[in-house]
Amino acid sequence: MNITSQHVTGFVVGVGAAGLGFYLYKKNQPQVDEFLRRQGIQLPVHSVKDYASMSLEELVSEKENLEDLIAEREQEAKEEAK
Repeated sequence: MNITSQHVTGFVVGVGAAGLGFYLYKKNQPQVDEFLRRQGIQLPVHSVKDYASMSLEELVSEKENLEDLIAEREQEAKEEAK
């Protein structure tokens, strides 16, 4: 099967439509996510954390969580290297 100009055109249009869709989603993400939640689709809640306004206890807790994640990733990397 040969690749024709119609294939290339379809690919370019598809990539453009996907890019436009992603841009519009990110621009309106809170509204879209809320709409999807109302429809019964469970989405994880990602909140942007303002570290400057967090208490010392919250910062220490966040630090411990990050250290745990780093340790897990390092362990996975060591296991994959074997």
